[in-house]
Amino acid sequence: MNDHLRTFFDDELERVLAELPAEATKLLDDVPLVVDDYPSREIMQRVGVRHRAALCGLYTGVPLIHRSVGLSGIPSDVIHIYREGILNQSTSRRGEIDSQKLHDQIRITILHELGHHHGLTEKELRALGYG
Repeated sequence: MNDHLRTFFDDELERVLAELPAEATKLLDDVPLVVDDYPSREIMQRVGVRHRAALCGLYTGVPLIHRSVGLSGIPSDVIHIYREGILNQSTSRRGEIDSQKLHDQIRITILHELGHHHGLTEKELRALGYG
């Protein structure tokens, strides 16, 4: 990924973060948001994704509804978003990036992964429009 495209994405990400509801922004203080160009091979194998551009985001950790005192010492929660997957969802067949689609896809991906942090399933997230 070239620097221009990375900067374009990151600028849009900053706009999305600035527009998120205060509750979501507060959650991101507790759950770090990591932005990568694409998922590692290890992550792709673990989640069963064959093409790296197919994955927009990933929540790793233990959802809040599954936490207990017995889970101390586990790695902290992290939300990963992947530029390549999100850009893939925002690009027309002619190869043009739709800025509004990019904005919407970044927002949906962040809120989707925050939903997993709260224990929502893929089916529940789809029903809410974050699938």
